[in-house]
Formats: sequence, structure tokens, C-alpha cells
Amino acid sequence: MHQTTDTALHARFLRGLARAPHGVAVRAGNDTLTYTEAHEMALDWAGALLGAPGGPPSAVSVLAGRTMTAYIGILSALYAGVPVVPLLADFPAARVRAMLDSAEVSALIVDELGAALLPELDLRGMPVLAPYAGPAPHAPGCTFLTAGPGTRLDRPRGAEPGDVAYVLFTSGSTGRPKGVRLTHGNMAHYFALMDDWYDFTEHDVFSQAANLNWDSAVSDLWCAWGVGAPLVSVPPQAYRDMPGFMAEHGVTVWFSAPSVIALLRRVGGLAPGAMPSLRWTFFGGEALQYGDTDDWQRAAPGSAVINVYGPTEMTITTHRHRWCPEESTRLGVNGVVPLGRLHDGHAELLLDEHGEPSPVEGELWLSGPQLSAGYLDPEDGRGKYLQRDGRRWYRTGDRVRRVDTGELIYLGRVDSQVQVQGYRVELAEVEHALRDGTPVLDAVVVGVPAAGSTELVSFYLGDPVSPQEFHRALTRLLPAQMVPRHYHRLEEFPLNTNKKIDRLRLAAEAARLHGDAAVPAPVRAGQGTGHPVAATAATAGPMVIADATRGR
Repeated sequence: MHQTTDTALHARFLRGLARAPHGVAVRAGNDTLTYTEAHEMALDWAGALLGAPGGPPSAVSVLAGRTMTAYIGILSALYAGVPVVPLLADFPAARVRAMLDSAEVSALIVDELGAALLPELDLRGMPVLAPYAGPAPHAPGCTFLTAGPGTRLDRPRGAEPGDVAYVLFTSGSTGRPKGVRLTHGNMAHYFALMDDWYDFTEHDVFSQAANLNWDSAVSDLWCAWGVGAPLVSVPPQAYRDMPGFMAEHGVTVWFSAPSVIALLRRVGGLAPGAMPSLRWTFFGGEALQYGDTDDWQRAAPGSAVINVYGPTEMTITTHRHRWCPEESTRLGVNGVVPLGRLHDGHAELLLDEHGEPSPVEGELWLSGPQLSAGYLDPEDGRGKYLQRDGRRWYRTGDRVRRVDTGELIYLGRVDSQVQVQGYRVELAEVEHALRDGTPVLDAVVVGVPAAGSTELVSFYLGDPVSPQEFHRALTRLLPAQMVPRHYHRLEEFPLNTNKKIDRLRLAAEAARLHGDAAVPAPVRAGQGTGHPVAATAATAGPMVIADATRGR
């Protein structure tokens, strides 16, 4: 058995164990485990996985909610020296089955939610570890494993830099979800930078706001465990009183999608000084707006606020920018905080519409030690992982501009540009005009094919605004072709499973209401789609719209 090496991701937990053996490693609901308890439990579970009928698994999926099973399951899979594939137990069974097959998973760790899904998965004899699921669930064909001191490993297994640590499935916000293979070497480079840049210690308390299948949760987990700090899972009910939750647990580090800011604003959680314990705040996954950042900074005056950027394919983040009101607003465009400066050791290319390098503006390509091993299905990588100038690159699909500091600012997705009456429209610019020039709190704009052209449809938050008022305000800021034709007020934006705004669902709703194939249907008044996670476009019915205003 190979001894754990410093390049193995789980060596970070061993470092935390050495610093704080009796400190809290993870708190999920009412359950708490110390570093020593978590370590011993993970060794038990890892031994059970390695002793499964048929031999060590090729990959282990943790099919669970944010429970203790999920956290120890991730650690135990890595202790066993095999890739871990975190999946949500509330995904449809067919989707879970497809992901398991794609990742070549040959063992499962489940909690009660995951166990309830087993009968629908047709696992055909796959070994299952269900330590907290009560009596063995009814799942014909499954082999249930037992873990305990008798299965305990002497030490975690090692890993080489090129070995896969995680398989993360992209959210599907730009298409079909794809499994991305992230190696121990990818992770080692990212976390070494985090260690160098930030003064995290065992006295910090890390929140864990995202689901465990999202890359920000990977960052939370291993930043905390690398210094021996507690990780506190954030339950849905905490958003009703986030200042109270943070005070109760002494949270000092926060990482989430920016969508959380609007949610806390609606429930009164952003009062000045409301979150005094925070030292570091990280936002990523969506464009971060000036006004949102300023409100968060007032609520957490002792916290640095860092905008981070990076696709899953480049291992969590590749750029960072620290919020400074004067400088950040000078550099940004469309009300969006800059993406920042590239991580050390990496390279970036900006390619214009002809595929030629541009010193100033273009589609962003990235290369370097955080570049993942690629997708599970090589066909998914066609046109995304590319060779150029003797290097392997990832084509992000994001349009950026380099400013005088050398940092990048975000202009939008390459595929978010639409043609309206022959005029090229950048949707992010229209959204900024709505936020800046009308009374709305936030806005999302999508384009739908209609009447042989493209019409712009806006969904917004805030008090009702008449189409005439929108038109008067926007025509002072935008060319006529860029002014949306339809406006719909929502109580809140739908969120996908990663708590990003579900633009696919909004686009589908816009097409249903206004596209060439629009289906006549009454617009229903009522409440919004709920928090923290709304159904996705693929599974949801018609959206609940609080108010609709059509035409100009």
C-alpha cells in the first residue's frame, strides 16, 4: 500500500488533523465530528470500500445531501485512493444513473436520501455503504458493506499528481452536464496558491453554502481541512437570518454565488455591520454586480470581498480581484466587478472573432497546471480542449477585456450575443442598463426567436414597473434595438442546483410566452420559485410569475 504523499489532496486533512486533532472538522445540522473522529471513521469506510466483493472500486460516488455521510464519504473515497464523484440525492434517478455510468462508478456511499433512490437505479450488484441509512434499504441486487474498526486501514493510500481526485459534473448552464476529471496535481496547485494568498488558520470557521457537487464546496472543504479549521454546512433555513447564523457559529470565511446577496437583501440580512465576524468573502460562478458587492461590504465591514473566476475545467478558480469601490468601478463595465489577475503559473489568450490573438479583447483561453484532465467523454471536449502553440488550452466561451492593470473584465458569454434586426446585442449591457437606469433591483435578459427575428425579454425583481416607464428610461440609455420588448416581474429568480440564476429556465419560459412556437397560457400570479434551489428547466413546469407586462 502506497503511503500518502504531499501531492495527494487528502494530505491536507492529515495536516489539519496534526494541527487540531480535537478540533471540530465538520458540523452538519446537529452532527459534529472532530478531526480525530472523522479520520478514524474515514479509515474504517475506506477499508470497507477496498474490501468490497470484486476488489477496489474504480470510482466511488457519494450520493447524499449535505449530511455527515457526504463529508466522511468524500474523505474515505480519497483515503481509499480512488476518485470521488459527489452527486445530489434529489436528482432524477435517470440522471443519476447516467452520471454513474459515465464516471464508471463501481461503489456507492449513501445517506438516507441516497438510499431512498437506490431501488430506481438498477445497480446490478454494486457495493453500497449506507452507514446512516438505518436498516438495509430495499434495493435488489445491491451488496451492502459494513464498516468498522475491523475494516480500518492503517493509513490513507497515496496518490500521484496525475491521478483523478474528483469528478465534478458541470451545472449544465451552457448545455448538457459533462463530467470533468480533476487530478490531485490540479488541486495541489490551486490549494498551494490559496495557502500563500490568505491567512487562514485553525481559528477560522468556514461556511459551506454550496452543494458538494460544486467546485466552491471543494474549495471550502479543503481550505478548512488544510488548516484544521471547522467547516459548517449552511442549511436552507439559515438564509432567513444569516447574521444570526454567522454569529452563532462565528463564521469568518464565506464562499457562494452572488445570488445569495439578493436573497439576504430581501429578508433584511444586509443591514450595516450585520455580519461582523467575517474576515474573507469569496463570490464566484456568476457576474458580481457593484451594488451587490457594496451592500455586502457594508454588512461585513471587516471582510475583504474577493471576486473569483474560473470554469470547473480549470479547477475551481483561475482569477481573483479584491473589491475596492473606487478602483473596481473604474475598471469594470456594465456594473460588473473585474475578474482580476490570472493565477500564478498559468497562461491566458484573448482571441478575436477571427481566431487571432488580441492584446485587448476576445474570447478567453486558459492553460496551466490547473487545466483538468478533460471530460469523461472525449467527444465533449471537441472544440473545448485544444492544442495551440505547443500547449493544451481550455476554451472558456467567455468574452473578456484586458484593462490597464493587466486584469480581465467580463463582457459576457460568446454565445450570449444575439442579433436583433441585424444589430449585435450584448445581453449583459442591457441588464446593466436595467439595473442602473430603472427602479428594478435586478434583471436578466434573454433573446427568443420571434417573427423571423429575435426579441429581447426581461425578467426583473422589485416593484412593478410599467412597459411605458421601462421604454422611456431605456431609450435614453440604449439604441432602440437593445430595448427589451417584454418585461416580467418575478418574486425571485429561479436557481439551478448550484445556486446560480437558472438562465436556461428563464430562456425556456420566455420562448414559451413569446417565441415563434409560443404556447398560449395564462400568466399566474403568486409567489416565486422558492429557495435555495428551484427546479431546472428540464424538470419544471411553467414558471410562477408575480406580474407580467408585455409590449411597449
